[in-house]
Amino acid sequence: MKKKWCVLAMLFASILLLAACSDSSAESGEVDDVIDIVWYPNESGNDMKSSRDEIGSVIEEATGKTVEHHLTTDYAIAIETLVNNNADLAFMGAVGYIEAKNGNDAVEPIVVPSGPSGTLDDAIYHSWLAVNVDEQDNFKVDGEFSLDTIVDKPFSFVSNSSTSGFVVPSSGIVDYFADHEEYGDLTQEDLMEGGPFFSQVLFGGSHQGSAVNLLNNSVEVAAFCDTCVESYVELAEGDANSPGAVYQVKDDAAEPFNTVTGKEFTLISVTPVLNAPFAANLEVIGEEDYETIQELFASDEIANNEKIFVPEDSDASGLFYKSADERFVPVEDEWFNPIRELQN
Repeated sequence: MKKKWCVLAMLFASILLLAACSDSSAESGEVDDVIDIVWYPNESGNDMKSSRDEIGSVIEEATGKTVEHHLTTDYAIAIETLVNNNADLAFMGAVGYIEAKNGNDAVEPIVVPSGPSGTLDDAIYHSWLAVNVDEQDNFKVDGEFSLDTIVDKPFSFVSNSSTSGFVVPSSGIVDYFADHEEYGDLTQEDLMEGGPFFSQVLFGGSHQGSAVNLLNNSVEVAAFCDTCVESYVELAEGDANSPGAVYQVKDDAAEPFNTVTGKEFTLISVTPVLNAPFAANLEVIGEEDYETIQELFASDEIANNEKIFVPEDSDASGLFYKSADERFVPVEDEWFNPIRELQN
């Protein structure tokens, strides 16, 4: 009997040890032969497949590992996938990166796309507030566009984890109304639902979805960014990325814009935003592959790859476009501090 109990005790101890090892592995992550990339809804469409596949292909060649793509329909899912060690890489907005970093300190930025100069100096895109072109006069005071006119209007954001589709525009709205007696205590949280400020609030789930919310008349004002819709629209009037500029949906626009082709919208507000990073979870990708991918992305080979940086005059859809010297540039966590400050 004593021998039997000793065997059982040893077996029980072994089970506990295996469980502890399993838990430790789940918590710390494990480097393997597969690199999982999770994509936001904005980059998960079929029209972006060629860009995603090319990025996966060059990573496979550089690391000798297999790349798997995880497409999502929700910002939070993409962020949590990276945080919870279920993805190695993600392309995400600055706010999504900051949320991921707060959730798991092993998350680090790899690169951001530069501006036309090829440096971080102009590594920005633009957050837009837009209205339907036929209604633009309703958003003017004394002939000029004014945020005073958006009160009590139905409004569309992208996601509360979106940098240019929520955090930047909501911060701008709160700052603008800070000296208005009625809205002096307005917060970003107040803008997330109808009643306190807007008559109704929708979330498009993606920048494309927020834009379509405007164009199909579900709302009167919408927030979305320039780079996420540039494959679907073209400048019809005015100066690009300027209040008063009019954009028209292309006749051959892919989903979800195929239902609103020919529709036009006007910009009433434009705010520069720090470019979005590729980020990695070092617990699951490992330092060696992280450094390999960072060096690869920052190379001239990638900067000149037209499947990744699509020429501006091309009819092809892509995640990134090249008008001058655009390329990927390594970046550190501190670069995103201006966005952190908008959340405080």
